[in-house]
Amino acid sequence: MTDRIPARIIETLDREKPVRLTPAQAGGAIHTRSFTGLYRNLRLLGGAVLFLLYFGTLWLNWNGRQAVLWDLGTQQFHIFGATFWPQDFILLSALLIIAAFGLFFITVLAGRVWCGYACPQSTWTWIFMWAEKITEGDRHQRIKLDAAPWSASKLLRRTAKHLLWLAVSLATALSFVGYFTPVRQLAADLITLEIGMTTGFWLFFFTAATYINAGWLREKVCLHMCPYSRFQSVMFDADTLVVAYDASRGESRGARRKDSDPHAQGLGDCIDCTLCVQVCPTGIDIRDGLQLDCIGCGACADVCDSVMDRMGYARGLVRYTSEQALQGGRTRLFRPRLVGYAAALLVMIGAFVWALDERPLLSLDVTRDRTLYRENTHGQIENMYRLKLINKTQQQREYGVSLGEGPFELHGRRQVSLAPGEILDLPVSVTLVDAKQTQGLTRELRFEVRDLDDPASVVDTRSTFVAPAR
Repeated sequence: MTDRIPARIIETLDREKPVRLTPAQAGGAIHTRSFTGLYRNLRLLGGAVLFLLYFGTLWLNWNGRQAVLWDLGTQQFHIFGATFWPQDFILLSALLIIAAFGLFFITVLAGRVWCGYACPQSTWTWIFMWAEKITEGDRHQRIKLDAAPWSASKLLRRTAKHLLWLAVSLATALSFVGYFTPVRQLAADLITLEIGMTTGFWLFFFTAATYINAGWLREKVCLHMCPYSRFQSVMFDADTLVVAYDASRGESRGARRKDSDPHAQGLGDCIDCTLCVQVCPTGIDIRDGLQLDCIGCGACADVCDSVMDRMGYARGLVRYTSEQALQGGRTRLFRPRLVGYAAALLVMIGAFVWALDERPLLSLDVTRDRTLYRENTHGQIENMYRLKLINKTQQQREYGVSLGEGPFELHGRRQVSLAPGEILDLPVSVTLVDAKQTQGLTRELRFEVRDLDDPASVVDTRSTFVAPAR
């Protein structure tokens, strides 16, 4: 028992080859290289559509008001021709569930394409990288600028970059707050410096959040703050499309002349140019395999295809593929998990559309007075009620108020006119016409409100009538 266990030192690194750390491993700023390609063009097209929707929609008008406006003060949420109220928040919950299942579906199908092509964090980060490029130059120029001592030129370039970042951040914040406050008045108040304290706080908050997240944190948000990067890996299967390096074709990697025969040198198609690392926004080496840090943007595939074109090799050394295909099999499109998510998504979308179409455009709430009952001048038992009516349409409407069947008589206004979005608090009283028909202390009654221009449109709410025991 006193003998030592023999130990042997195993060298795991080739002493003749220097250790080359990726930007993510080395730490510090990640400077990406400019590139072109199919996936970059798709990302630019998608980003342009999203930017047009985000920055352009709030400037549209609809029937004399902002087309999309979530007015928290009046608790009215206008989306073009529809107005939603707090009572309709169940529809917002359904929409969020649909978005979640849509994300699950696209993740099982094609990995983290949401992160690479549509996520606001990624989209705004690319915009900030563009601002860096036009103010400080391409990758090698920015690296040299980082290492250079401070000078007037460096100060000017850095100032221009941060001013561009702040301008984009302020535009982003102005647009976001503009969905909750009329944007035209908001822009005018900002120009004249007449912004209120609350509005000013939110403008400052979202400007700072955009500036910090897209300018300074960048990939750290994706790696350490975003929960999606943590749970998306459990949703992958062997047929999920991911950005992957074909090691069987690329290895052994190494430099060579363009007119040389790589197979005669024992080399694969990878020339070890490291361009795939230089264009990666998270600073990883895709050749190390599938990693949590990869956001599936396809930048490495674009730049690798351009290198393959110059070398005269076939494209696709780095490509969207599946683990199944890399192992020589075929990618299955229809598989139980994907079909299940697709079916659930279609059912929920159908249910949401139906609920949206059947949403009542008149809201009726009934509140009974605290007084149990009283006796009127005719000796009849009387209860008092307050009816709260909301016209959810975009037109002036005439409504008739009545009671359902029963030994009751309604007293008060029988016809009301409501403007678009108007809320009316209507006091009414109900008398018991035939006291002999009461059984016990309470009896159910039903209030009805009917659209006089559309008799088929009617809402009803039940309440109780209280009478003394006989």
